[in-house]
Amino acid sequence: MCSDNALLSAVAHGDQTALRALYERHADAMLRLVRRLSSDQGVAEEILQESWLAVWRSAGGFRGESSVRGWLLGVARRQAHNRLRRSRPQLADLAEAEEVPDPGPSVEDQVVRKSEHAELLTAVRALPEHLREVLALVLVEELPYPEVAAVLDIPVGTVKSRMSQARKRLGNMLSALRLEGTGRR
Repeated sequence: MCSDNALLSAVAHGDQTALRALYERHADAMLRLVRRLSSDQGVAEEILQESWLAVWRSAGGFRGESSVRGWLLGVARRQAHNRLRRSRPQLADLAEAEEVPDPGPSVEDQVVRKSEHAELLTAVRALPEHLREVLALVLVEELPYPEVAAVLDIPVGTVKSRMSQARKRLGNMLSALRLEGTGRR
């Protein structure tokens, strides 16, 4: 089994089998990312195919500043933004998103465990897009902050700041939702 770096290098030299191997490893994650940006499954699949065409054409430009997975997710995100900028995007329903993985007792894990699923979805939907995007890449795709920074083309400090803002806002919104549910203010 070849590493992602070796496969991407082979793709840069025209190896279709290597492209297929990368596709099998990473297409699902790329599609999840694109689906969060477009609620239309057909459009998301078209963007995914456009992303793989871009990977085929630009594999030689990979500089190794992030993981191959991070680079591929960045390609998919750029393709989605380019495509959706040309048309009016439809919002994705977060109820269709996969469950957040359980990495252990972190702040995010405590929020998920202590809140009702509907309250959490309401709170996440209320976050600004730039915070939802960072939250999804960190929690759903399980990317480390430097790779999230590479995917979004922002500094690592901005990723940390956005995660902190997202945590704080989610906590405040969930507290407010619970207080509304009990009739207290």
